[in-house]
Amino acid sequence: MRVAYITAGAANMICGSCLKDNALVSALRCQGRDCLLIPTYTPPRTDEPDVSLRQVFFSGLSVYLEQKIPWLRHMPGWLERWLSSPTLLRWISRFAVGTRAEELGELTISMLRGPEGYQAYEIDRLASWLQRAYRPDLVCLSNILLSGMVPVLQDRLGCAVTVELQGDDIFLDHLPAVYKQSAIEQIQRNAENIDAYIVPCQYYADYMAQYLGLPRERMHVVYPGINLSTFDRARNEVALISNNALTDARGRDYIVGYLARICPEKGLHVLVEAVANLVSRGLPVRLEVAGYLGAQDRRYFEVQRNRAAAQGWSNRFHYWGEVDYLSKVRFLLELDVLSVPTVYREPKGLYVLEAWAAGVPVVQPQHGSFPELIERSGGGVCVEPNSPRALADALVQLLQQEQQRWELGRRGRQAVESFFHSQRMAEETWQVWARVLHSRHTKPVPMGVSTELPTGRAL
Repeated sequence: MRVAYITAGAANMICGSCLKDNALVSALRCQGRDCLLIPTYTPPRTDEPDVSLRQVFFSGLSVYLEQKIPWLRHMPGWLERWLSSPTLLRWISRFAVGTRAEELGELTISMLRGPEGYQAYEIDRLASWLQRAYRPDLVCLSNILLSGMVPVLQDRLGCAVTVELQGDDIFLDHLPAVYKQSAIEQIQRNAENIDAYIVPCQYYADYMAQYLGLPRERMHVVYPGINLSTFDRARNEVALISNNALTDARGRDYIVGYLARICPEKGLHVLVEAVANLVSRGLPVRLEVAGYLGAQDRRYFEVQRNRAAAQGWSNRFHYWGEVDYLSKVRFLLELDVLSVPTVYREPKGLYVLEAWAAGVPVVQPQHGSFPELIERSGGGVCVEPNSPRALADALVQLLQQEQQRWELGRRGRQAVESFFHSQRMAEETWQVWARVLHSRHTKPVPMGVSTELPTGRAL
C-alpha cells in the first residue's frame, strides 16, 4: 500500500497538527511503510527532523493571488514554480501575522469548491504530479478544509481518500456566519467521496459527526503519540550539558509551566490568574511560559505580563520564547506541573504527552480530549474549565504533595512508554487505511472493473 499524506503548513508557526503529521509519517517510515508527506500552503515547521517532500503544492502565495487576481488563475509554469519555492515561502512566512479565519471566508469556500473554485489549477497540478510521480493507493488529507480536491483525486487516481479531523471546527467557528454555513454545506457535499475519518479521541469523533453532519461509523479513533526515543535522546543530552541554572535560580520555588502557542484560546490568562491566586496564598511559585507568540497576540501577552507586574510578582513570570526541541525538553524537565487551560475543547493536546514523557503531571480543564487522556494514563487531574480558582486549588494540592506529584508523573511517563507513542499511532493509522482499502476492493463492482491493487503492493 502506498499512501500520500497531504499536510497543511502553518506559515512561521510550529503547530500541533504539523508536529503530529510529521511524527506519524516518520514512524510509518521507520516501520518500512511507503508513505509520503506532501506539504501544502507553506513548508511545515517542526522541532524534529522534517520528513516532508521538498516541494510545496497549493503555495500560500499562489492560492491567495488566484483568489484575488483572475488572470493569475492560469499562471505560467515558471511563475507557479517561483511562487511555490520553499525558500521564498519560508522567507515570506517570517513576516506573516497569522491566518485569521475571519478574513478568509471567500478563500475557504473557493478551496472547498475544488475544481469549481479559483484554485482549480492547483488541484490539477497536484493530481498530475501524483499521477506521474507516486501513484498512491490512498490519499490522506490532514484536514477537511482540503476536501475540495477529493473528487479530482479519485477520478484521476482511482484512490481511496481519508481525512484527519484535528481541529477543523476551531477554524470554521471563526468564519463569519454566512461563510461558516456555506463551508459546512460544501464539506457535506465533499464528504460523499470520503471513505473514512481519523480522529484523535472519542469526544471529537462524536462532536464532529454531529457538527458536520457526518456518519459516526466512518470515524476511527487513533489517539496521538510522540516520538519517545527522540525525547529520551534529547533528555540525555540535556543531562550532559545542563548546569541546572533554572533549578538553582528558583531555589525552593515550585515551578508551574505553560507550553503552547500564546493566544487567548490556549488560556494563558486563566493560568496567570490561577498563579496570582497561589502567590496571594504565600506559595513560593514561579510561572515559566514557552511557545510561539504571533504578532496578533503580542498585546494579549503584554496584558498578562502587566497583570503580574501590577500584582507584584513579575519577577516570578518568565517567558522562554519559542523553544527548539532541546530547549523544550530542558524546559519540561524543570517543571513541577504543567497546565495549558484551553478555553476551547482541545482535540489533541500533544503538550500533555510531552510533559508525561518528562515525568511531569498535568492539570487540565475537564473538556475536549483531556478527560480521555488523563483517564487512560492517570497522569494528572482535570478541573472545571475557565475557572482560575478551581485551577489554583488543584495546583496547590499537587505542589504541596510531593509524593502525589511524583506518582502522577510516573504514571504519565508509563502511559507514554506503553501507549501514547508514535509507533503505536502509526500502526493503528495504517490498520485503518488497510481496512479502508480492503473495504473498497471487496465491495461489489460493475462487470469489467478491476478490484486488484497495483502489482507488488501489499496492504
